[in-house]
This record gives sequence, structure tokens and C-alpha cells, in this order.
Amino acid sequence: MGRRMLFVFNPLSGKAQIRTKLMDILDIFIKAGYQVEIHVTQRTLDARRVVEERGEGMDLIVGSGGDGTLNEMVSGIMGMERRPRIGYIPAGTTNDFAASHKIPRNMLRAAESIVMGSACPVDVGTFNERYFTYVAAFGAFTDVPYKTPREIKAVLGHPAYILEAAKSLGSIRASHVIMETETDYYEGDVLVGMVSNANQIAGFKGLNGKDVRLDDGAFEVLLVENPQNILQLPEVVTSLLQNGHRSRLVRHFTASHVKFRFEEATEWVLDGEFGGKRKEVIIENRHRAVQIMKMTHSLPKKS
Repeated sequence: MGRRMLFVFNPLSGKAQIRTKLMDILDIFIKAGYQVEIHVTQRTLDARRVVEERGEGMDLIVGSGGDGTLNEMVSGIMGMERRPRIGYIPAGTTNDFAASHKIPRNMLRAAESIVMGSACPVDVGTFNERYFTYVAAFGAFTDVPYKTPREIKAVLGHPAYILEAAKSLGSIRASHVIMETETDYYEGDVLVGMVSNANQIAGFKGLNGKDVRLDDGAFEVLLVENPQNILQLPEVVTSLLQNGHRSRLVRHFTASHVKFRFEEATEWVLDGEFGGKRKEVIIENRHRAVQIMKMTHSLPKKS
């Protein structure tokens, strides 16, 4: 009997390109010796449901979609006593997780890397009772990924996020935050806060520096304090986008356990999707919680 694979994909992610690639992807999996069970997601949380119901006993669970689809799939796997290995074929707009793990954006190359690659450990975050794979965030612009209409993203891609962000400029305000980690305590007014395990966030590289390890048991914590005047904004932007440039308004920490408290319920985003409004959040790192299939060397070039 061949190895068993559950393949879950979102047909609407990105520009729905999987519709033209599906048969070739399945051909790659079957030729590699997998017996493939397929599920096409129908609604939000459907990927998590099907992974929980049909994932036990699978050798490999593969997901295709955006970062939200991957989040659902990993959330379903985390409840299993024996967690299957994970494969991921990115099909979303920015695909931050794939970029951080050097998973090819080309869907067929991504499928090949799943069957030809190695299982690599990855940290997973807990957010109160939920999970996230690469980022939990609050504050200015963090809600742009899930508030941007799907049909606009399908046409424009990443520039659609920039247009949506511009619409929210007039409503930006800071949150008063108390944050505690194993070694740090902070209280102040914060414009943006992020707890992440990624080399790319919202399509931007370098927000956490150059040497982020994704399996070290620690998160990168980023807090952007509220500027006192508009003249401080260029300093903040430069600090975020240019490695090595320092700003006293931008704080970086590393931590495996982070607790946030707010004066009023604050909206959070988990892996690009709405994470709820919370007055208190506890985030913990689940060290090397899952194994993801990826190439540790270059794929051979096509002839």
C-alpha cells in the first residue's frame, strides 16, 4: 500500500491559479507513490475541520491556499497525538510563510519540493486558545490583509493592500499596552505590535533583521511606539525597512512567552486573518511543533 496523503486546497486563493495546475500537481504526488485524498474547501475553518476529521493516520497533509488556509491546517494538526508531516503549496497574495521558508511560489516546483524534500521542524505559536504559524499582530495597518476585498486582491495582487492601507490613514490611533516577557517589561502607547516567527511579513522583508531562525523556540517581538508628531514618521519607517537603522520609537525583543494587557479590547490579526478583540493575550512558543517538507538544496533545473 502506498503512503497516504490528504490534499486540502482553497480554490479561490490568490488568482485561483490552482484550477489550471491541479492535474499536474496530482500527477507529481501520485508518481511519488502517494495515495491522495482530496478536499476542496467550502468556507472559513473548513480546512481545519477536514484535517481534524480525516488527518489521523495520514503520512502527509498538504495544503494549498493563502496563509489563512495554512493556519487552519496547522491548527487541525496541533490537536493530534501523532502529527503528520506538512506540505504547502502557496497560492495566496503575499505568501509570507512560504517566503520565510523558501518554498517556491511556482506551484509545480512547490509540489516537487514536497515529495523530494526533507522534513524540517518549525515553531508554532499559541494565542490564548488559538494557533498561529508566523505572526500575531495588532495596531495600524495589521487588519489590511483581511479587510481587503477578495475580488480586488485577485485582480491587483499585493498593491491592493497598499490601497486599502491608504484608506485607513485617518483612523489610526495608538493602544495603551502593558507587555511582559520572561526578561522584559514594557508599558506605553503602541501604534503597531507584532509577535512573529518569519523573515517576511505583509510582503516586507527584514522587519525582524537578517538572521531570524524559525525553529529556535523564540519569537521576534516588535513594538512601534506612537510618534509624538508627524516629523517622527520617516524615522520610524526607515527603521522598519532598513536593517541597521535605529529609532528609539521601534523596540525589538525576543521571547518564548509574551503577555499583553490592554485598557480596552483590541483587534488582533493571526496569519493575515481576523483574530478577535482581546483585552488580555498570552502568546507562547511551541518549539518545533510541526515538520514541514521543503528542499534543503536546489531543485534540478527543467530541461
